[in-house]
Amino acid sequence: MLNKIKENKSKILITIIVVLCFGVVRAFENQLFYDPFLDYFESDFLNRPFPEVNIFSLFCGLLLRYILNSVLSLLLIYTLFKDKEILKFTTYLYVVFLFLLLGMFFIILKCFPDASWLLFYVRRFIIQPIFVLLFIPAFYYQLQHSKK
Repeated sequence: MLNKIKENKSKILITIIVVLCFGVVRAFENQLFYDPFLDYFESDFLNRPFPEVNIFSLFCGLLLRYILNSVLSLLLIYTLFKDKEILKFTTYLYVVFLFLLLGMFFIILKCFPDASWLLFYVRRFIIQPIFVLLFIPAFYYQLQHSKK
């Protein structure tokens, strides 16, 4: 066990640093990103209309946060698996999800003013590194299954 830890020292260190970076992004979200929905969703949002937003600033803030989380996630996945094919596939998925989620977010924002729960969950996938929590076990299972 101790030998495995010694062998994977750099992998463990990079993983810890990436996880800490996720925490820093979350801790400083108010200072780093324009997102009036941070306060909106912390309040009783079911009984309130969407806040007034600057669409361009909101788009840039969401895009920046998604890209930052995606880069950290890709670094984590590459660190854990050291497989360029997995990295390419994951990058492709992140790009596809970026277009889908941002498109859905702004359609809900403009066309469905009563869909606050739907906006909440779509936004959650944009601003949180949820995909990496799904991809790591999936790739691990795939690698274990392909070895058999």
